Amino acid sequence: MSLDYENDGAFHEKIIKEVLAAYPDKFAKRRRKHLSVATPAAADESAPEEEKALTECDVKSNIKSIPGVMTIRGCAYAGSKGVVWGPVKDMIHISHGPVGCGQYSWSQRRNYYIGTTGVDTFVTMQFTSDFREKDIVFGGDKKLDKVIDEIETLFPLNHGVTIQSECPIGLIGDDTEAVAKKKMTDIGKTVVPVRCEGFRGVSQSLGHHIANDAIRDWVFEKQEREFAFAGTPYDVNVVGDYNIGGDAWASRILLEEMGLRIVGNWSGDATLAEIERAPKAKLNLIHCYRSMNYICRYMEEKYAIPWMEYNYFGPSQIAASLRNIAKHFGPEIEKKAEAVIAKYQPLVDAVVAKYGPRLKGKRVMLYVGGLRPRHVITAYEDLGMEIAGTGYEFAHNDDYQRTGHYVKKGTLIYDDVTGYELEKFIETIRPDLVGSGIKEKYPVQKMGIPFRQMHSWDYSGPYHGYDGFAIFARDMDLAINNPVWGLFDAPWKKTPAPLLQEAAA
Repeated sequence: MSLDYENDGAFHEKIIKEVLAAYPDKFAKRRRKHLSVATPAAADESAPEEEKALTECDVKSNIKSIPGVMTIRGCAYAGSKGVVWGPVKDMIHISHGPVGCGQYSWSQRRNYYIGTTGVDTFVTMQFTSDFREKDIVFGGDKKLDKVIDEIETLFPLNHGVTIQSECPIGLIGDDTEAVAKKKMTDIGKTVVPVRCEGFRGVSQSLGHHIANDAIRDWVFEKQEREFAFAGTPYDVNVVGDYNIGGDAWASRILLEEMGLRIVGNWSGDATLAEIERAPKAKLNLIHCYRSMNYICRYMEEKYAIPWMEYNYFGPSQIAASLRNIAKHFGPEIEKKAEAVIAKYQPLVDAVVAKYGPRLKGKRVMLYVGGLRPRHVITAYEDLGMEIAGTGYEFAHNDDYQRTGHYVKKGTLIYDDVTGYELEKFIETIRPDLVGSGIKEKYPVQKMGIPFRQMHSWDYSGPYHGYDGFAIFARDMDLAINNPVWGLFDAPWKKTPAPLLQEAAA
């Protein structure tokens, strides 16, 4: 479904100028390159209909944040440990350095998994080498060696260890690679050193890249053991789905119903074995393009495994993705894909009939990371909602090119937005809903504007798949039409919430 609406581009340009007016000239000029309004894309008659862009989102991205500015980005350690490696459930991930990084990133992503925590799965546990001053002075390699020995004694059913380096490790020059090689021989298991010190790169995006490279160098390239694998023509990897709130499980249902076999789902609810056998698949399906495209490109080059991006947010994109995936496998799978779409259509119709009238015309602003600033747009539009603005924390230029396939003319686009800019944009536009992260949640709610935490689904989910769409619609309705907003005495909200109006009638 593609709603026929346009945003007020002139109004959004005016807002950008007003926000930048508060800055010194030099800083305003620098930030102007990161703020834009979507303009109509040049017509490309040669491109297939599904690949034609609606708009162009011309902003600069992947540039270092300015010191002293309140950015919402994370660091390379967050990208590696928090996103890519952390959800691999049967490995132990050591936060190698001072205790704080591991403590404050402990189990915050809601990566669901099956297993017995502390016995054969370890996702929600925190392991740290707890660096102290003497470790900084004399080095921490011996301590790391001892930590891995202790882990092997206390948790013998682990299938491997990753060493997630924090800032001090790179600054003092510890040789974690040498320790990893030694311990692989000592314990006979995979040990992966990840050079993801937080000072590397401009955001968590480089942490994703470093983590992908570690998979390439320390899992694929160093894989020595042979394992039995009976392949089929329909083997796929689901890559870049982190199973937040059960998303990967909801996606898996649809792929299996259309006749595909999932060889590995990583890294949400993943095992090391799933990553090791990934090169045996016939196709890589990538959900979070930004964090996992590197390893997919490597597998295409090394093992000749093609890859494609898919989107399971909202029925329009689910159906388009199922059909696109099915094309790769031929008529038999295409027929099954159509059967799956038809099977869930009554559910879609019921959800839209229930929530559509309550949400139609509501305006949304998004500011998240990864794929969400573009992928969730059509899920909102399937419910009749409109996107007023969207932006990424750590996007690259190709992310904004892909965003042009989703956003309408006049949409406000913002990259690495500062806390001040986002607050002013929201304050001026007054959307009916904001979808962003935990740091933005409470200031927005204090403005009297409904909010959904779109990094980890505000403790709800899944949002992927047809079942997830029903939960998504319910959650957006609960946020926007909650009676509490009718009790929020603010000058810009003079009418009571819809539910209070109904009660009064």
